[in-house]
Amino acid sequence: MYLVFFLIWIIFNGQFTLEIAAFGVVIAGFMYWFICKFLDYKPGTDLLLVRKLWKILHYVFVLVTEIIKANFAVIKMIMSSRYEIEPAVVRFKIDLRTTPARILLANSITLTPGTITVSLEDNEYVVHCLDKSLAEGIDRSIFVTLLQDMERTDENADQ
Repeated sequence: MYLVFFLIWIIFNGQFTLEIAAFGVVIAGFMYWFICKFLDYKPGTDLLLVRKLWKILHYVFVLVTEIIKANFAVIKMIMSSRYEIEPAVVRFKIDLRTTPARILLANSITLTPGTITVSLEDNEYVVHCLDKSLAEGIDRSIFVTLLQDMERTDENADQ
């Protein structure tokens, strides 16, 4: 996290000089101390994030890919005069153990065109789909698989 704070400092300054780097080292150090002291952040979290970095980047890549594919599917659905759009509300349960994973899944569904997460309570999702074809396999999507894999990585790190 310290490096993230330092990189943000450099990016926001728009240039790299010795003076900016020196101030950045101090500012990043202060920010890191602050989040460890007052926001219950632990340095071990950095190691877990580094270990999961490729999985996180893979998830983001899959999300962007699915958003693009869904855009084309929705455009095709809307532009086709012979296709009858049948909206659907789907209710399903997913076995995700952590709250961040549940929220990330709900947001990923909402970011994907044609679907909106209406409600999330415990492990139960209510999703509105522009067409019932978009609801097929939503409870077994690649998002669920990747998030469950990330949760297994968390469990293995805790042991």
